[in-house]
Amino acid sequence: MKVLKFGGTSVGSAQNMQNVAKLVTTPGRKIVVLSAMSGTTNNLVEIANYLYKKNYDGANEVINRLERGYLDTVNELFSGEEFRIKGLELVKSHFDYIKSFTRDVFTVFEEKAILAQGELITTALFNFYLQENGHDSVLLPALDFMRTNKNSEPDTGYIKENLERILSEYSETQLFITQGYICRNAFGEVDNLQRGGSDYTASLIGAAVDAEEIQIWTDIDGMHNNDPRYVENTRSIAEMSFDEAAELAYFGAKILHPTSVLPAKLANIPVKILNTMQPDAPGTTISSSQHKNRLTAVAAKDNITAVKIKSGRMLLAYGFLRKVFEIFESYKTSIDMITTSEVGVSVTIDNDRHLEEIVDDLRKFSTVEVDRDQVIVCVVGDLVAENKGYANRIFEALKEIPIRMISYGGSEHNISLLINAKDKKDALQALSAKLF
Repeated sequence: MKVLKFGGTSVGSAQNMQNVAKLVTTPGRKIVVLSAMSGTTNNLVEIANYLYKKNYDGANEVINRLERGYLDTVNELFSGEEFRIKGLELVKSHFDYIKSFTRDVFTVFEEKAILAQGELITTALFNFYLQENGHDSVLLPALDFMRTNKNSEPDTGYIKENLERILSEYSETQLFITQGYICRNAFGEVDNLQRGGSDYTASLIGAAVDAEEIQIWTDIDGMHNNDPRYVENTRSIAEMSFDEAAELAYFGAKILHPTSVLPAKLANIPVKILNTMQPDAPGTTISSSQHKNRLTAVAAKDNITAVKIKSGRMLLAYGFLRKVFEIFESYKTSIDMITTSEVGVSVTIDNDRHLEEIVDDLRKFSTVEVDRDQVIVCVVGDLVAENKGYANRIFEALKEIPIRMISYGGSEHNISLLINAKDKKDALQALSAKLF
């Protein structure tokens, strides 16, 4: 069994869906995980925002525009009248459901239900297309087996038990289609795995069925050794470890969701990143294999805020760091980087929603400085302490770039540096020239 996930761009048009169908109907048993067609979730978020504000005219305008797009897709996707009618009726039923919220009270529960519609429509249309073309495929509703627990973490036992039960009913079927991103919560309500959750879905399913391989199909040919938007002549990385992939995903590599490799890592299932537009490209294979004496890639994480906390009482004071961390914890704000000295501590955050309250609490026992518009640049590879010369090459590359913070030693695969956002492009280009 293989698990194949296709993102919104990969199924973003009728033509793209037809191309994906060719990829998934090759021999072998597969579970295919689909995102919503590209742009759909953003439109559904916009609809929800209008409904919260009771702006029903605004909501209906977006609903009607999105519905017209799906109706056009149906007319282009199907060649025969039978499945075209099925597709049109399906789209109408889902959009009638969305429109029903313009006439009733709207809460976060209704929002979650609306956000699930993109995946539900896309997978149903894709399954109709497979059936129209004579393929024996089964639509597996993710809401029947994908669930989170009371801590909003995937309930892996429930997922495995229910997915195995459903699959056992179709022992002869080779091809299954299901939704990424959406799930139910511990109370049985429609919920989701947050942005990028389709990658997570694929990895959770792969672990649940002990898949031979998990494939993440996207619109570029694997993970690159630098950001191609800022650096010319980057190259895809043929192989990397789970740890390296997790570091790159967390620190800015948009191709993969940061949490998505964890279930695959725990189950030791290789993950391949492949290009839907260039299916013959080798892509990137992520596995438990370690690659010694290698700098693998550079990534950058934007919209970082640095908080410097200074206190003369910190010197030899027990509990100072605990007080600092408890404040961030109380506002559910995670810390990316941390450095300490005798009289202060600097941390970075990527979520400044509660920054004002955090700073107010910190100022009760320290002085605080805040720097916005920062970027974390991370260099990922085999960076164990015994390896010589890597740090020198990194800092030589950045000799013209002002560095605000440095973090090394917390991981054997990552050196992180904080710089001003205006220096990001120069830093990425300098590192690429020196390291690769």
